[in-house]
Order: sequence, then structure tokens, then C-alpha cells
Amino acid sequence: MIATDEIERRVEKADAEKSARRTAAAREVGELARRRVALAEQLADVERKLGSVLAAAADVISLDELAEFTDVPAADLTTWLAAGKPRPRRGRPPGSRRPKPDAHPAPVPASASPATSPGQPATASPDPNISSQRS
Repeated sequence: MIATDEIERRVEKADAEKSARRTAAAREVGELARRRVALAEQLADVERKLGSVLAAAADVISLDELAEFTDVPAADLTTWLAAGKPRPRRGRPPGSRRPKPDAHPAPVPASASPATSPGQPATASPDPNISSQRS
């Protein structure tokens, strides 16, 4: 039978190998994610600049002409042009909103008589002196 010390040593060795692989994977994923964020920021900046250039040149050259001259698809040029323009504000300007209606309706007064459906007799007589009798 194997000694307890040997079991502990084997488990620690297996854990150390797994831990080293886990650490290496986490490091690589972290580094690649940081690079991806940096590249995405650079790409967004280039697209904004393209949009600005396209907007500034709109009075002298059309997107179709640019697509023809540069072999860049017109759809891409249109997307970049939209990225270079400032986005319109959404919603209403401050102070122009109407007040919200009350979320809870006003309570019905207790003295209101219950409504009956057409064709159904009232269950109680409004005058206590009148009793219901059958003839």
C-alpha cells in the first residue's frame, strides 16, 4: 500500500501542473483581451476620422464616385459617413415633459350603489319597508 506522504506528493504534483496551465491560459486570455480593446478603440477612431473626411468632402465628391475611385464598397463609405456625424439627441428637451398621470385611480365613494347588469333584478330592495312577495 502507498504511504500517505506519497499520495500528498502526487496530488500536489498534479495540482501544480494544472495550476501552471490555468495560470498560462488566464494570462494569455487577459493579454489578448487587452489587445482587442486597444485595437477596437483604434478602429473606432479611424472610422470616425473617415466619417469626418467623407462629410467634409461631400460637396466635391459623392460616395458613389469615391467607391468607384477607391474600390471601397459604397455601403462601407455610407457606414463611415454616419459614424462621423454627431448623433441626434433622443427624447424631449428638458422641461417639455408633461407630468405623469396618477398611478392609482381615485377611490370610489362608499355611498355609490352597486351597478346591476341589464336584465338582472337587483338583489336587495332599496326601501326596507317593501318586501318581496310572490303572488
